[in-house]
Amino acid sequence: MSAEGVHDKVAEAGVDTGIEGGKKEHDVLHDEVLVNQDLINDAIEAENAEHAMNMWHAAKKHPAACFWAFLMCFTIIMESFDMFLNSNWAALPYFKQKYGVYTGPAGGDMSDPNNFTIPTKWQASLFQAGQCGAFVGVFLAGPITSRLGYRWTTLLGLVLMNATIFITFFADSLTVLVIGQAFEGIPWGLFIANSPAYASEVVPIVLRGAVTGTLQMSWSIGGIIVAAASYGYNNRLDQWSWRVPAALQWIFPTPLILLLFFAPESPWWLVRHGRREQALKSCKRLGPSDGTQADAERTLAMIERTVEIERKTGGNPTLFDLFRGTDLRRTLIICLMYASQNLAGNLIANQATYFFEQAGMSTNFAFQLNLINSCLGFLANGLFWILTKYFTRRQIYIYGTAFNVTMLFILGICASVPQNTHTSYAQACLGVIISFVFAGAMGPVSYAIIAETSSIRLRPLSTAVGRASYYIFEIPLYYLNSQLLNTTGWDVAGKCGYVWGGTAFISMVVAFFWLPELKGRSYREIDIMFNRRIPAREFEKTVIDPSENE
Repeated sequence: MSAEGVHDKVAEAGVDTGIEGGKKEHDVLHDEVLVNQDLINDAIEAENAEHAMNMWHAAKKHPAACFWAFLMCFTIIMESFDMFLNSNWAALPYFKQKYGVYTGPAGGDMSDPNNFTIPTKWQASLFQAGQCGAFVGVFLAGPITSRLGYRWTTLLGLVLMNATIFITFFADSLTVLVIGQAFEGIPWGLFIANSPAYASEVVPIVLRGAVTGTLQMSWSIGGIIVAAASYGYNNRLDQWSWRVPAALQWIFPTPLILLLFFAPESPWWLVRHGRREQALKSCKRLGPSDGTQADAERTLAMIERTVEIERKTGGNPTLFDLFRGTDLRRTLIICLMYASQNLAGNLIANQATYFFEQAGMSTNFAFQLNLINSCLGFLANGLFWILTKYFTRRQIYIYGTAFNVTMLFILGICASVPQNTHTSYAQACLGVIISFVFAGAMGPVSYAIIAETSSIRLRPLSTAVGRASYYIFEIPLYYLNSQLLNTTGWDVAGKCGYVWGGTAFISMVVAFFWLPELKGRSYREIDIMFNRRIPAREFEKTVIDPSENE
C-alpha cells in the first residue's frame, strides 16, 4: 500500500498523522482525546475562546444557539400557564358557584358567587394533581432522554400535552378536572427536566445564566396570558369563564412541535452516546454565525475532553451514582435549589389572585392586580440578565432571599395589626414586591445553578431527581398555603408571611454554607473542583489551569 494510502487509513481511524493536507477527524475513541495533544490543544483553545467572550459578543456571534435554547425554555410556558390557571379557578365567580360550597351567612343570597368557596381539599387537589403527574414525568424524563435525546423527548411531551388538554377542557366535575391535571402533569415533567439541561449545553459559558434564566421568564409569560384571560372572562357567569382560558393551552404545543422538529440535538448528548459525526454537525449549527469547520472541531474536542474526564471518573451513569461520592454533593445542591423555589415565598405568587382577595381586594381588582403582578414579573426576569452580568450566582441568590425574608416578616406584621383599607393595600403591595424579587433574582438564578451543578454524564438523571424534590416540597406546602389562606381553612391571610419568612431564612442560611460559585466556569473546571472537594466558599477563588484534566 502506498504511503498516501496508509495515511488515508490512519486518518479515517481518527488519528492526526501530521502529514500536510491530512484529514483530521474527531470520530475517535474516547480515550484518544486525552492522549492526542492536537485534540487537547483544540479543546483548550475552544475553552479559552469561550472564557474570553462577554455576554453581548457571545449572543451576537451565536444567534442559532440562543434561539434554540430560548425555544426549548419556552416549553415551560405550558406548566406555568396551567398552574396559574387552576389557581385562578378558585377565584372565578362562576367556578366558585358551580363547584364550590356555600360559606355565606345563614339565609344569604344563594345567587351571589361571593358566598361560595372551593373547599380547601379541592383547591389543593386541582393543583397537586398536576404536580403529582409532573413528579412521574420527571422520573420518566431521565431514561427517555438518555435513550431518545432532548429533542425527541420534548417532541413526545408536546404531543402528549396536546392530547391531555382535551380531558381538562371537556371536564364536567372537579373529579375529572383533577384527573385531567394529573395527565397534563406528565409532559410538564419532561419539559422541566430537559429545558435547563439542553439550554445550558448549547450556548457558550457566559450565556448560561441568562439563557437558563429564561425559564423563569417563560413562567411569567404563562402567568401573563392566564392573568389576562382570567381577568377578561371573570365576569362571565357561564362555563366559558373557565373553559376558554383552558382552551388557550392549545396555542402552544403545535407551533413548538413544528419548530423543535428542526432543532439540533445537544452535541454533549451526542458525544456521550458515541455519535460524534452528528455532534460535529450540531456544533456547526450552534456555533458562531461566521464560524468555520475548524471552530466546530475545536468545540467538539472541548466536549469530548470533558465527557472523557467524567467517564474516567465515574463510568457509565446510573441513578445510584447521584448519591455516591462527589455526585451526592452535586445532587443535594440541585435539590436545595429546586426545593427553595417553594420555600422563599413564591407560593404566594402562585396563588396571587386568591391571596389578593383574602387581603381584602375586590374580585375584579384582585384579577387586575394579578395581571399587573405577572407583567412586573416579566420585567423582573429581564432585569435578571443585567444582574447576572455584574453579580455572582451566590450574591443574587443570598441577597435576594435576605430581602424577601424581610418583606415576608413585614407582611406578617401588617396582617397582625388591626385591619383597615391601608393594611389591606399594604399586604397586596408586599405580595407584589415579594413576587417581583423572586422573579428577578432567586427564581432565574436557581435554574442557572441547577444547570451548571449537574455533571454532564448524569445530567438527565440529576435534573429529574432535582425537580422531583421540587414537587416533594411543593405538594404539601401548596396544601399548607391553601389551608393558611382559605376561609374554610385557617384563614390567616397575610400572617402566612411568618411561615414563609421562616422557611426562606432557612434556605438562605443553607445556601450560605453549601452553595458554590460556578459563574464563568467551564464544565471541565466544575468537574475538577467538585472532584477535589473544594469548600463552597472557596470555589470563586480557585484557579484551574487550562491543561489540567483531574
